[in-house]
Amino acid sequence: MIEIVQKVNLQEYEYTLPEERIAKYPLEKRDSSKLLHYQTGKISHHHFFDLPDFLDKGTLLVYNDTKVIPARLIFQRETGARIEIFLLNPVQPTTVIPEIMLSTQAVTWQTMIGNAKKWKSGEILKGMIEIQGQKVVLEAKLVDKENKWVEFDWNSESVPFVDIVESSGEVPLPPYLNRKAEESDKDRYQTVYSEKEGAVAAPTAGLHFTEEVFKNLRKKGIQEAQVTLHVSAGTFQPIKVDDVTAHPMHSEQIHLQKSTIEKLLNQEGPIVAVGTTSVRTLESLYWYGVQLLENKGTAFQVAKLIPYDTRESLPSKNESLQAVLNQMEAEGKVEIMGETEIFIFPGYQFQMIDGLITNFHQPGTTLMLLIGSLIGDDWKKVYQEALDNDYRFLSYGDSSLLWINK
Repeated sequence: MIEIVQKVNLQEYEYTLPEERIAKYPLEKRDSSKLLHYQTGKISHHHFFDLPDFLDKGTLLVYNDTKVIPARLIFQRETGARIEIFLLNPVQPTTVIPEIMLSTQAVTWQTMIGNAKKWKSGEILKGMIEIQGQKVVLEAKLVDKENKWVEFDWNSESVPFVDIVESSGEVPLPPYLNRKAEESDKDRYQTVYSEKEGAVAAPTAGLHFTEEVFKNLRKKGIQEAQVTLHVSAGTFQPIKVDDVTAHPMHSEQIHLQKSTIEKLLNQEGPIVAVGTTSVRTLESLYWYGVQLLENKGTAFQVAKLIPYDTRESLPSKNESLQAVLNQMEAEGKVEIMGETEIFIFPGYQFQMIDGLITNFHQPGTTLMLLIGSLIGDDWKKVYQEALDNDYRFLSYGDSSLLWINK
């Protein structure tokens, strides 16, 4: 009988992070960041360009190719009041992020609104932007004040919504940086392999990669696979409840190609996830396969506590992936889209990965719980080592390669 849910004391995942250790700006060279290597209790210190030295030939690196959109839109009322609209989740005409980004018709998003008290329901805010020499009038209308749904419309059917936000929006830097986005952030708060627009936060573990690092990885025979998880603002949401299982885990949208799932199925060597978002994607894929094998419906929707249900046994990685491929074959699909709320905390049994490349995270967060589930209490030793050796923390900070304690 498998039963893995356990009581988690959030205080065990707190540590003191001095303000001066938070990297407010990135290094000039992405791969010059420090790299802490952890394996079977041993820690060593390197630079990110040394990464190929720690991965064996045949290792599969899985990274998230989502692209951050400038999700912070600024409008002014006729009174002069500044209204800030932060895009969260698409509502209409579709909830599918790639589709709504290409829409040339009015779109509605769930948002966060700064100075919301000054904005009346139904009131239309207007802004003028220029896109490829064309002047476009953008309108924002508060259509549901309670749910903070905002409808955006513009006067050109040749301009997709992605061009609207690219031309008028600001880079949504994490709140803990306590600074406004600058021109340089448009490039640096984006991985070199970002491709699919839709994230409102960067998968920051990937910010250290360069073409030179990729060249050296390929030279050594390291394999690559891409997944897409559109990172939501919920990734920064603090835990405010004593019982961590009651934390309202954020939902994020996943897109996976059949070829990627086949590569994972055929992978015999280690699988290393680049970033916690890639971990969430891979582990959610496994649990989707479990749901199919347990005849719990065909929708790719992973609830936050599904992994902690009591079960007699669990299928292997390959059994689960094969179930997903069989379902895709039955539906004639070469790509699947899903939603995940998966909550990974101590007691979780990793099914898909052997290691993780990740930055250093805020204390007392869901990301710290994920690190604790990966390497146990050794997270304290890892983080103390990083503090003692002048590592830079959080989104623009340094990196680590952590191997699972098995």
